[in-house]
Amino acid sequence: MWWQYLLVFTGAFLFDVVPFPFPPAFTIMVFFQIMFGLDIWWVIVFGVAGSIFGRYILTLYIPLLAGRIFKRSKNEDVQFLGEKMKEKGWRGQMAIIAYSLLPLPTTPLFLASGIAKINAIYIIPAFFVGKFTSDAITVHLGKYASEHAEDLIEGALSWKSIISASLGLFLLCAVLFIDWRSLIQKKKFLMNFMIWKSSKAIDRK
Repeated sequence: MWWQYLLVFTGAFLFDVVPFPFPPAFTIMVFFQIMFGLDIWWVIVFGVAGSIFGRYILTLYIPLLAGRIFKRSKNEDVQFLGEKMKEKGWRGQMAIIAYSLLPLPTTPLFLASGIAKINAIYIIPAFFVGKFTSDAITVHLGKYASEHAEDLIEGALSWKSIISASLGLFLLCAVLFIDWRSLIQKKKFLMNFMIWKSSKAIDRK
């Protein structure tokens, strides 16, 4: 039976280790809980652990990946945004908790913190509080709706999941393409789409 919980852990990890918006990890948690009739609290524990581990790995490798594909100016811009996030102290922690409570991919949050090289210990505790709370509610709702399992599985690409993924993609684009230093320092909104390194510059790495 424990291998089924390892599937929950692995699924949540894979959903949250990728550097682009993906369906929230609770979708795979609900799926396995209904499919195997697993204990709901163990599903939440293993699923949240997988999500946190995935996000932690993301913060470790994204600075290396960003250094290869993004221009130096864009990396510095996102690092500046990350430092501003950190300067807010407890308010920043509350913002992370509030964001984690929403049914949105948290990829943009960890992408920004990873590129900014913010210590994961600053992000993960608040993320755990919000993630555990939101996933506990969502998985319980999934268990309640288990009698409609077929409808739930068929609705994996429902308008709600599409909107969630679209919002995640929008936030990711905001992190990458907004000139955050101009916005914060000069109160001037600018977009910069020339953030990618040329193929020649990548080959020289």
